[in-house]
Amino acid sequence: MARVKQSWQRWPLLVGLVSAIAGVAAMAAPVRPPEPKHRPQRIVSLNLCADQLVVALADREQIAGLTQHVRDPAMSAAAEAARGLPLIAGSAEEVLAANPDLVIGMPARGSRATKILRAQDYRAIDLQTTNNYADIVASIRQVAQAVGHVERGEALIARMNAQLARLPKARRPMVAAYYQRRGYMTGTGTLVDDLMARAGVTNLASILGKPSLSQISLEEMRAAAPDFLIVESATDQVVDQGTAMLHHPILAGIARVSIPEAWTVCGGPAYVEAARALSNVVSAQQVRHR
Repeated sequence: MARVKQSWQRWPLLVGLVSAIAGVAAMAAPVRPPEPKHRPQRIVSLNLCADQLVVALADREQIAGLTQHVRDPAMSAAAEAARGLPLIAGSAEEVLAANPDLVIGMPARGSRATKILRAQDYRAIDLQTTNNYADIVASIRQVAQAVGHVERGEALIARMNAQLARLPKARRPMVAAYYQRRGYMTGTGTLVDDLMARAGVTNLASILGKPSLSQISLEEMRAAAPDFLIVESATDQVVDQGTAMLHHPILAGIARVSIPEAWTVCGGPAYVEAARALSNVVSAQQVRHR
């Protein structure tokens, strides 16, 4: 279990340690949760990914502030669940006024807010970037422990594991490409790449030797001929030149699956929804080729 730091000043000492044990933490046995009287009562989250885990794991009465992005359904899978919860813009003044006993996440490094908040003796944790399901499990356990609901985190992980175990995988070699506005393609070592592997398909970026993010032309995509494209559901309608590219006739005939960006922008419970959407397309493709 990743250790919760006690102050902003000691955070740099823990960064290397958290990164080194993230994989182990995902499988580590949960620790005993704090007694209710020791649970934080005024939790403030300072980034969208932390918002969603706090909403899923903390009591509503514990939450003193979430970022405004958590209420945006285009970006947040917890938009509906966050209704009625207090929001902050993320300024140091707002955080200070909230008088938190736990701060999760951190504003942009080098910002004025960061400098002010580092000078305070807040109990605080930051979350590592989630590039795969094991990272998500580690983050859930880290936040569940911090908010004093370890058992709630374990229950969430158990549900996610059960749901993922029931999803079908491709029974024949299949290739997919995560294609975005203006021809950007997501590569390996990313959460989307992990989702593809879970569905049993190969990321086109790995075949073409592309980095984690690259641009690929319509002609290159047509020549590569993946079994299907994964696109953000926000691009289903043409609203500008960037989205128009994804609707070019040259891509006609390539199956596609639309996934809300809110399911993939952060590693969290919505990972299951994204995995299910991919698996459904995989199953349909298998039926089509029998």
